[in-house]
Amino acid sequence: MSTARADRRDETRIVADPALPTIVITREFEASPERVFRAYTDPELVVQWLGPRRLTMRIDAYEAHSGGSYRYVHREDDGTEYGFRGVFHEVRRDERIVQTFAFDGHPDGVSLETTLFEDLGGRTRVTTTSLMYSIEARDSMIRSGMRRGVSEGHERLDELLDSATAAARTDQSPTRKA
Repeated sequence: MSTARADRRDETRIVADPALPTIVITREFEASPERVFRAYTDPELVVQWLGPRRLTMRIDAYEAHSGGSYRYVHREDDGTEYGFRGVFHEVRRDERIVQTFAFDGHPDGVSLETTLFEDLGGRTRVTTTSLMYSIEARDSMIRSGMRRGVSEGHERLDELLDSATAAARTDQSPTRKA
């Protein structure tokens, strides 16, 4: 499947409201909410797509249920590591995830994220709203390179979902299908 569609629905949109300390990220995927939700909550799948292509990912904990927590580390080729952690406050299967998000390098910058999975009849729109404690913190997050990391992660998720679909069509199922 081509990654460039004429209607551009598959592009990641990142919007920062100038008056609020929020970032809204929206992306559509060619898969059902069940499959996309699973890719967001199954650590064996998360490690395959979350984050920029140049980094490898290690998951120390990933308990995607209400009251669970997570911690993962992205690693550069030179050994530099970036740790992230949070708590899942609400996980509603195929519909919604509410979690905190913190970067180890900025421990006072915890944000609250709500991710919604909207069924578009064979497609899914994922909308994540991040609320930070200040507009300055939000702008710092955007300057950190998050646009590139989120966009590349979504591209990788598309590839994961496409490969699982192709494998299912040819009965050559991978170990874990998204």
